[in-house]
Amino acid sequence: MWLTNVRLFDGTGRVWPTAAVCIQGERIQGVYEKAPEHLPPEEAVLDLAGRTVIPGLINCHTHLCLDGSPDPAGAWERQTITKNVLVAAKHAERTLRAGITTVRDLGGMEYVDIALRDAVNEGLILGPRMKVSGKVICMTGGHGWGPGGREADGPDEVRKAAREQLKAGADIIKIMATGGVMTFGVEPGSQQLNEDEMRAAVEEARKAGKLTASHAQGAAGIKAVVRAGIDSIEHGFYLDDEAIELMLERGTYFVPTLAALYHILEAGTAAGIPAFMVEKSLRARDAQLASFQRAYKAGVPIAAGNDGGTPFNTADNLPSELARLVENGMTPAEALLAATRVASQLLRMEDEIGTIEAGKRADLVVLDGDPLSDIRNVRKVQLVLKDGKIVHDQRGKELEQ
Repeated sequence: MWLTNVRLFDGTGRVWPTAAVCIQGERIQGVYEKAPEHLPPEEAVLDLAGRTVIPGLINCHTHLCLDGSPDPAGAWERQTITKNVLVAAKHAERTLRAGITTVRDLGGMEYVDIALRDAVNEGLILGPRMKVSGKVICMTGGHGWGPGGREADGPDEVRKAAREQLKAGADIIKIMATGGVMTFGVEPGSQQLNEDEMRAAVEEARKAGKLTASHAQGAAGIKAVVRAGIDSIEHGFYLDDEAIELMLERGTYFVPTLAALYHILEAGTAAGIPAFMVEKSLRARDAQLASFQRAYKAGVPIAAGNDGGTPFNTADNLPSELARLVENGMTPAEALLAATRVASQLLRMEDEIGTIEAGKRADLVVLDGDPLSDIRNVRKVQLVLKDGKIVHDQRGKELEQ
């Protein structure tokens, strides 16, 4: 199959004013300035009339099991596992149709995320490629306890908790280094797990060849978990100079999730969001934006993730995160790279996805607009391909309505 007459952002830093992409099976065969004049009749040709093509987007921080309601954690407590499976499957399909072909899911309900990943891989349901964490590991009573958490205290118990997630089939071990916004009675800035506890979890992941990620908002917790060897810091509200230097020294990625607080504060208590979430978000907002800007200017590798599933901010809402990144200093091209090439590097999948190059998986998104002139155009999805198959086609639908 050929996609012709396109403007191409290939994820390597190059923009092709006019290009053609050849797909063979699940992979990209090549990228050319134009297609050959004479093609065999069995080769499908899609003339895309100058639309923009970008790599499939990657959401590096989402929760397909959360519903984006005003109080997602409260909704979990009232929800059966059976219902949650249906919720997660719905969000998986919506996410893929939004042009997000890969996600890193950082916490699900009772291993629904692992089952969802397997169902997508087996072709039972439509959804993005998934890297999943199973239950998050937190201290007793810490941020994340509940249906999606595994409470553990002391290095040995944390080690066992990590091994449980690996046994269940997790790709990622996620630990909770600090308090957070969505758990009542904990402070975002306070450290929770100790450094030796964090290191035990990271060691187990390393032995199994798996990735790690940490919810980490306060400076002390951030520095402790970076020293423990974590792959990525999630949220990072209160980064200081020492934390940034540690992250640069150790190659730690940063996933700022600016959209999460943005949507909580945009909707507020009038929309039903619990007052404690709004109050903590308000206190943290300025520090979060300042931390992102400092990390960005310092050169910390930044990957895009919207914390999908938080209030009024579902997994398909990655465009909101890209808009927030641009509002706070990134260029549109840098924001796109955060959701493509840089994201693929964080997932250790840069040989497979993240750029449009020969040999990579044919994950492509066709947009009716140029995201480099206005990042909001990433919402104008016309066509989505995952592994060379068209999984969403919006072309012409507006004319039918």
